[in-house]
Amino acid sequence: MELTMVRHRSERGFLAGFAIGSLGGMIGLGGAEFRLPLLVRVFRLRSLEAVILNKATSLIVVSTALLTRSINIPVHSLWSHIDVAFNLLAGSLIGAWWAAGHALTMPRQRLDDLILLVLLCLGILMLGEALHGIGPSAKPLVANPLFRIAFGIAAGLLIGMVAATLGVAGGELLIPTIVLLYGVDIKLAGSLSLVVSLPTMLVGFLRYRSSEAFAVLHQESALFKALTAGSILGAIAGGLMLGLLPSNQLTAGLGLLLLFSAWKTFRHTHSPENQAC
Repeated sequence: MELTMVRHRSERGFLAGFAIGSLGGMIGLGGAEFRLPLLVRVFRLRSLEAVILNKATSLIVVSTALLTRSINIPVHSLWSHIDVAFNLLAGSLIGAWWAAGHALTMPRQRLDDLILLVLLCLGILMLGEALHGIGPSAKPLVANPLFRIAFGIAAGLLIGMVAATLGVAGGELLIPTIVLLYGVDIKLAGSLSLVVSLPTMLVGFLRYRSSEAFAVLHQESALFKALTAGSILGAIAGGLMLGLLPSNQLTAGLGLLLLFSAWKTFRHTHSPENQAC
């Protein structure tokens, strides 16, 4: 009976990961922000456990995506913009370490409220991008190099905090930042965002190792493997379907879905029966 439940749970995890990965892959995102509400609402994980499992999945998905993109985006193209990555990492590593440590000591209610707020902001950002777009860029938003570095560190700090709090790669924030702030081409910005995301997520992941909730990776190992496999295959499938649907319409739809799923999932702790849990 227990083996049947584990298998059924794994099957649902794979299908969910594939669906989310496919939709995210069609607009160049990993889909981690959509996995988080799913892990809490459907698979009944506690918020911190969901964040940790989501981050572990994101690490593998991002590593795979970086290797895959290297086929079309050569390493020397990234190396010529390595200063952008270092500038953002100067803030994101600190932000990820601080936010992960803060999340460890935060009561569940406050953590849920914070996750809800960040997810709603990301959903609104996706709607804004769908309406106005990012577009290719060739001119940095900030001309003064010193000011640009300062803005980059500040942006990295915020992005690192978001990535650690949600267990996401942060591409939905990194790509617009790299395109607008530094004037980098949007395709190259996608790969640069992965270069920044990987060490940022790794710092947050290592910070979470001191939590008892870290045991979720062992307790839910079958779900973790199935979700990761589905997410990777979905991201590949989504990349192959790129352009099948209008990007702005798909982004808008996913933004609305994120707003709805975040609200339905992380407002649940305000009900009396859930506060008693």
